Amino acid sequence: MNKIIFHIDVNSAFLSWEAVYRLAHKGGAEDLREIASAVGGDMALRHGIILAKSIPAKKYGIKTGEAIWEAKQKCQKLILVPPNYELYEKCSAAFMEILCDYSDVVEPYSIDEAFLDMSASCHLFGSPEKAAMQIKDRILKTLGFTVNIGISNNKLLAKMASDFQKPNQVHTLYPEEIQEKMWPLPISDLFFVGRATARKLLSMGIRTIGELAASDPVWIKRILKTQGQVIWGFANGIDGSPVFAQPEANKGYGNSTTTPFDVTDHKTADKVLLALCETLSNRLRSDHVQAGVVSVSIRYTDFSYISHQRVLYNPTNLTLEIYKVVCRLFREVWNGRPVRHLGVHTSKIHPEELWRQRDFFDEIDYEKLFRLDQTIDSIKSCFGPDSVMRAVFLGQPNTD
Repeated sequence: MNKIIFHIDVNSAFLSWEAVYRLAHKGGAEDLREIASAVGGDMALRHGIILAKSIPAKKYGIKTGEAIWEAKQKCQKLILVPPNYELYEKCSAAFMEILCDYSDVVEPYSIDEAFLDMSASCHLFGSPEKAAMQIKDRILKTLGFTVNIGISNNKLLAKMASDFQKPNQVHTLYPEEIQEKMWPLPISDLFFVGRATARKLLSMGIRTIGELAASDPVWIKRILKTQGQVIWGFANGIDGSPVFAQPEANKGYGNSTTTPFDVTDHKTADKVLLALCETLSNRLRSDHVQAGVVSVSIRYTDFSYISHQRVLYNPTNLTLEIYKVVCRLFREVWNGRPVRHLGVHTSKIHPEELWRQRDFFDEIDYEKLFRLDQTIDSIKSCFGPDSVMRAVFLGQPNTD
């Protein structure tokens, strides 16, 4: 059976969801999607970037991810609205629920996009194009926002197709259409090609996806290593990854925050790192896994970045054990300059073990710490995240 894969992507998701909510529930008279507008973080808390933008805003050159002050310079009349993540989660859940009516194999790819394997169910709704149109129109009629749908026989080509002309469109990109529809596109439009890779390819004289597809794969791999092999395959429409009905197990867990003030001393940094470790270790315990590698990342006020990691003697999900390692890593790598962003990350994830390799000189009761963490997790789950709080956080702003 030939594969039929859909990629469904909400158009300007955060902004669309804000617009629909304001029109339907807050009595708004103006549709944010029809004016120069954007969803942006709080500049006072230094989360001041554009998270989503309207099509009229895009005409001013405003880009997702750029600083709000830069966007304001391009369009002084830009309407900014703060993000509402609780609303976005509800909209995403309703969006995914509709998709599950069309296939048993739905893979959420992010909060606003998903892959559907329609191979076994497409015939129930007509041709792939008719099925996609039905999904697109039902989402608009039921939920009030538009989506783009890409159709192909693998995930890579379906995702590339969904990025064609927007909004509210259905596009196909079958293997026989690659030469006409995909190869003329700039190399930066290819999935998995970021800014640094695009610059590297341009310096090699490769400007379009077609030029990459026609290049020597051995040469590309020699220059770009494994990524070169992958993107050369993508340029030729090669992708064998399946659509997963269940999400793959996490290969790593992380948490980070941009602080509303510059961190200039160890004591303040320790508080921020402890808050991050609490959230991260709770997620590890919720998934019944442990981390074998812990790292800390620092972004300074000049936006320079550094990270430092350590392999643990025993994998763990204990808050204080991870925190102890993180504090040590921070002290080893911090150069004393003001910090605006801190992160804690873990990798080498293992299933949760009931035993651990003991150190002869180790006097810590790890079983007691685990029971304490579990009890705190249970209380927070029942009564909210602020129902139990460490004394060090009393009167402190939330950094999660």
